[in-house]
Amino acid sequence: MRPQIVTFRRRGDDTWPGTGRTVAAVNHHRRGFVLGGCLGVVAALSFASAGALAAPPPSPPPAPPPPPDVHNPPCVVVIQAGDSLGLIADAIPDPAVNATSLQAENEISDADMIHEGGYLDICVNLVNDITGEVRLPPESAPAAPPSGVPADATGVEAQQQKLNQLFFGLGIAELAVDGDSGSLTRQQLCAARLALNLPVSRADMAPGSDEERALMAATTLAIPSTARVEEDRWVLIDKTCQVMFVGESSARIAFVFGTSTGEAGWETTNQDKVRAFRFDPALENEGWHDSTAFPVSEDNPLNGNMYQPVYFHNGQAIHGANNVPPEPKSKGCARLRVEDQDAFVAWLGLTDASGPIWNRDHINLTVTVQGEYVPDEPVADDD
Repeated sequence: MRPQIVTFRRRGDDTWPGTGRTVAAVNHHRRGFVLGGCLGVVAALSFASAGALAAPPPSPPPAPPPPPDVHNPPCVVVIQAGDSLGLIADAIPDPAVNATSLQAENEISDADMIHEGGYLDICVNLVNDITGEVRLPPESAPAAPPSGVPADATGVEAQQQKLNQLFFGLGIAELAVDGDSGSLTRQQLCAARLALNLPVSRADMAPGSDEERALMAATTLAIPSTARVEEDRWVLIDKTCQVMFVGESSARIAFVFGTSTGEAGWETTNQDKVRAFRFDPALENEGWHDSTAFPVSEDNPLNGNMYQPVYFHNGQAIHGANNVPPEPKSKGCARLRVEDQDAFVAWLGLTDASGPIWNRDHINLTVTVQGEYVPDEPVADDD
């Protein structure tokens, strides 16, 4: 089998989306896999019996380049003779990628029916990296209660399972079902209250309460009542919850992302239906725009670097970042995870922008910012 080399560039390192792990190449050759570092290629080892020297193996043929005629070449491979979804998944150092997730990502009905020469999308995200289309969850498929958990279940674990159902496929990170109502669980409880038209707060949800019964009875998320559904495309950033709803008129919620808004002294300004006016793909720096107020050479959680920012008020923007805690930590912007920003930009149809866009009609996005963040109360010790 010919080797395949797959790379995904992010700020000078070869990084798999959403993992933060660095690899420069994944060589898939016959039944073995070799990972190469970002500054070189690791040579294949030839194993022989103890004390014996084996002849060096013949050089493999050159690896085929990523397909040039697809939306995102680093996320697409050409299927080679003898490939299977399992073999391809095993060569990718991302725990989210396995034969099952590749089958779902590529909408393959029969996992045994992949064909030599065909394309395979290997980045498990909300984007079809072959065509550029955004993958959205089916509108007519309400979530079902998880197996073994009745609809009248109560308690933190039941709430976490229900939140995972309601937010499935919308972008926000899946919760661990562990019975611990931490900051991520409270973030999603707050978002659910917003969508279910309940009083909005980040407080724990009391077992057996009226609002818990409303949560457990929900089969899908409603569009929040404060979303500007009269607009074709809208964003609702809620600072209380630290979440961002994204939608298309009154038809659907496209995404729900966790966000991190401006910290004390640099608060994100509340806005009512302002139009995004600028998008910067920062092509000269692999998508990373250095903030003019906080210029730095490398991105880290303490600086102002912004990944593909979409500006909506003066210097405040929706942008990707490597640090997105469920609390305000930015200097006025709304941070998203890098992979979430990629999905958001693809939804806007701006992935192929050849330079900065200063055109409200082209961007076609209305932004509303609301709420005030109140820090979570510390959890009391059991003893």
